[in-house]
Amino acid sequence: MSDVPMNSAAVAAPGAAAPRWLGVALPLALLLLLAVFPPIASALGLDFYIGFVRRVLVVALAAASLNFIMGFGGMVALGHAGFMGVGAYAVVVLSDAGWGSAWIMWAAAMGFAALAALLIGAVSLRTKGVYFIMITLAFAQMLYYVFVSLRSYGGDDGYTLMVRPALGLGLNSADESTLYWVVLALVAAVLWWMDRATKSRFGVALAGIRDNETRMRALGYPVYALQLTAFVLAGAIAGLAGALLATGNSFVSPSMMHWTQSATLIVMVVIGGLGRRWGGALGAAVWLVLEEVLKLNTHYWHMPLGLLLIATALYAPQGLAAWGGLRKLRQLREGSKP
Repeated sequence: MSDVPMNSAAVAAPGAAAPRWLGVALPLALLLLLAVFPPIASALGLDFYIGFVRRVLVVALAAASLNFIMGFGGMVALGHAGFMGVGAYAVVVLSDAGWGSAWIMWAAAMGFAALAALLIGAVSLRTKGVYFIMITLAFAQMLYYVFVSLRSYGGDDGYTLMVRPALGLGLNSADESTLYWVVLALVAAVLWWMDRATKSRFGVALAGIRDNETRMRALGYPVYALQLTAFVLAGAIAGLAGALLATGNSFVSPSMMHWTQSATLIVMVVIGGLGRRWGGALGAAVWLVLEEVLKLNTHYWHMPLGLLLIATALYAPQGLAAWGGLRKLRQLREGSKP
């Protein structure tokens, strides 16, 4: 599987494709490393970072879902965090109603978020460009103010889950390592599915719409239906990310669906690589790790992150995923020379 996006520039350089084994070996090695992280962190007395890495995984999932529609579909949505909020509040509402199974809550969270994405996407996709950005922002802010006004669920103070949803199957959701492994398995499975989806006929058609919507429409592709399907799928995955975040933190707040959170997700995708295979996840990981490190050392942590964004725009305009891939290819080519 190539690490190169489906655009004309990439197709023009087939010799630049990364070795196939590398595209499989690297994710598996990373997955193995993440899987053994909890016992290593516990042995080193760094249990706090089990929860932190779990949060990175969840946010990476949300950023990857945004990359799915923005990078591969060309739909710049400035309200993606709203779907995360819907998923998170679905867990709260179901818990308050007496439901206890995490699997039912997470599935329902995806359903509610998908429904919200369907309603919002059905209207928003009738606009293009900056109007699409503004209308998705408007809908997300409407969702934000709806949940701020829900006093029964804490309003703008947020709401605390007294008990984490039960995982069943002999798994204890109160155990940080167990919940970490469950989240890791879910995130890995969904990222794998999204990777396959971008390479399917649906994904190729979606990329074609991004590159030339008029031509795809002339060829008979149902452009609106394809874009709406992608928008709903991305919304459902963002809803799952919100549900996992609510389960892990045992707390939800309307602030998680504020438009600034959606803007941060966009920045993560741009830093990681718009339309790149691991762009969203990589951008989220880099952003959150740097944020954590900088917060430990300075109160002015916003400035270095701003400089990172400027450096990315200047020296890696296609994102860190593309920059790393090009360096790797260069090294492989130089190593193969006699």
